[in-house]
Amino acid sequence: MTEPSGRSVVERFARALQNKDFDEIEALVTDDFTDEMPQSGERVRGKANQLAILRNYPGGVGTIDPGSARLVGAEDKWVMTPSFTALRIEGSGDVYTYIGTARYPNGETWQMIAIIELRQGRVAKTTTWYAAPFEAPEWRAPYVERFSPPGA
Repeated sequence: MTEPSGRSVVERFARALQNKDFDEIEALVTDDFTDEMPQSGERVRGKANQLAILRNYPGGVGTIDPGSARLVGAEDKWVMTPSFTALRIEGSGDVYTYIGTARYPNGETWQMIAIIELRQGRVAKTTTWYAAPFEAPEWRAPYVERFSPPGA
């Protein structure tokens, strides 16, 4: 049996998260799956713990309206819309970078980046950083150009 491409595994994983398809997530991650969140100093060990976090997330894991989802882009770059939004996925082999936004129950949109590591066609490890919105300091105003971040 031919192993699926890394990109297709990461794409399926992103869609499964967005659609709260816990059965698909369970099929896509290894039993010894690990998620590290360096900002909070937390490490999730094991598929069961990851699924428990997703199922018990206050307010639910971000979802999309399947009728409005669309993929745009080339082999290594794509965009999905709307609410929990994957802005870009790049990589090759067994390592991919996932860049996106997450809209939280309080209405804030945070930027996120994850490094996704695959093993034998399944997600073995993710390392995820979340960046909260903040006001730009006025002292930088003469040196920068302001813009609206994706998903804001």
